[in-house]
Amino acid sequence: MAKKTELEYLGMPPFKRKLYDIGQFFVNLPKNIWNGIKKIPKSLWYGIRAIGKFFAGIGKIFKEGDWKTRLSFIIMGFGQFFRHQIGRGLIFLGFEGLFIWFMTAMGGGYLAGMSNLGTQAVVTSLNEYGLEVVEYKDNSLKILLYGVLTIFIIIGFIYTWVINIKQNHIAQKLIEKGVRPRSLKGDLKSLADEQYYKTLLAVPMMGILIFTVIPIFFMILVAFTNYDYTHLPPTKLFSWVGWENFRTMLATDASGSDKFAYTFREILIWTCIWALAATFINYFLGMLVAICINHKGIKGKKIFRTILVMTIAVPQFVSLLLISRMFSDEGIVNNLLLSIGFIKERIGFWNTRDMARLMVIVVNLWVGIPYTMLISTGILMNIPQDLYESAKIDGATGFRQFRKITLPYMLFVTGPYLLTSFTANINNFNVIYLLTAGGPKTMEYQGGAGGTDLLITWLYTLTVTNNDYKIAAVIGILVFLVVAIISLIVYNLSPAMKNEEDFQ
Repeated sequence: MAKKTELEYLGMPPFKRKLYDIGQFFVNLPKNIWNGIKKIPKSLWYGIRAIGKFFAGIGKIFKEGDWKTRLSFIIMGFGQFFRHQIGRGLIFLGFEGLFIWFMTAMGGGYLAGMSNLGTQAVVTSLNEYGLEVVEYKDNSLKILLYGVLTIFIIIGFIYTWVINIKQNHIAQKLIEKGVRPRSLKGDLKSLADEQYYKTLLAVPMMGILIFTVIPIFFMILVAFTNYDYTHLPPTKLFSWVGWENFRTMLATDASGSDKFAYTFREILIWTCIWALAATFINYFLGMLVAICINHKGIKGKKIFRTILVMTIAVPQFVSLLLISRMFSDEGIVNNLLLSIGFIKERIGFWNTRDMARLMVIVVNLWVGIPYTMLISTGILMNIPQDLYESAKIDGATGFRQFRKITLPYMLFVTGPYLLTSFTANINNFNVIYLLTAGGPKTMEYQGGAGGTDLLITWLYTLTVTNNDYKIAAVIGILVFLVVAIISLIVYNLSPAMKNEEDFQ
């Protein structure tokens, strides 16, 4: 694709301009990847320099520090006890004491056990009555989980240790200048005043660490093990297998004999089709409904909006389970069509893969359109009416007004919503599971996957039904990569990113 000049680009129609942007993105993708690869050595060098500067800074503090500061390298909080910061010193010393106790009592053993994830699961012996007694020894799951927690606790300790010696050095410098360091009371007052943002962010950041970062790290490690139903703790151990699970999932056998790789490719394609259909069909139909309701001359606007809002008020699982039963083989829809003679035999809405996929897309309209309608209504009310009046004077048709005024504003404001909606639909567990439970099942697919399964519902089946955690972990990582790549591409090509100045 020949690169156009700026004047040629600006003279293109908006639709062709967007196609050109997408084309240029993929044309430049190899070059951008290569440029990124070339930056890796430089980034590594900067990283090494940063680590070097860090250790140089620590060495400088040790060199310039007095005996109190230097002793604080070993006994955390030692310097604070002699600098009128007893409260702060007690906190540092207590944290060090807890860390030493944890590492000697549990953490060190779990960290050492991560090398092989255990050597013996159970030991059986006979008691004095001749009965078999089972004694549980190593548990690979606990070793891996507590080993991960130990790694993060060590990182937290190192971070606290660095703060400790820096605070000692700062206090030493202040005393040398004749200034008394701030006490614990002053620290607490500061956290409630000028540093209140730290207080507010502490709980959310801790929640992100505990409930997001640590589970992701744990999941990544599970993907490199053979943790499945044949290696299920506590009666059995699992071990490290390297990249074997990824090779299984991403095999490129042209004959398609590798069922796991074939299943993954098929479900990935369907997941992307589902996400695109569920996002954009709902988006444009919801926008159309909002335009129709807001059109001048339409009566009963409040009634229409209330009816649509009521569909949101009803719990989603109730609506989906009801619709699933309505369209079953013995459901009300088949019975009604038979009674009026419209069909001669029952329709298997959920029995064939293509029909089931079409049904979940259609049923999802009931769930998604009201949300988009509400969002679109608010945006439509805020578009300046003089733009439409000027367009009418110039002889613009209704469709042209929509294409030139309404749609650009909608895409600009709802660009982030579209992105989050697409991401949510990739991981839309409720609609698929409550309607079809991933069915219909097919012999072509491996791991209990069905014709309407998304990657997220297949992952659920692998973990809850099949206990195949290693493959589920690989799928979790790949889902993250797919969502991240698509999200970055879409966001960088969206009007909200590229044309912000046009809507100021």
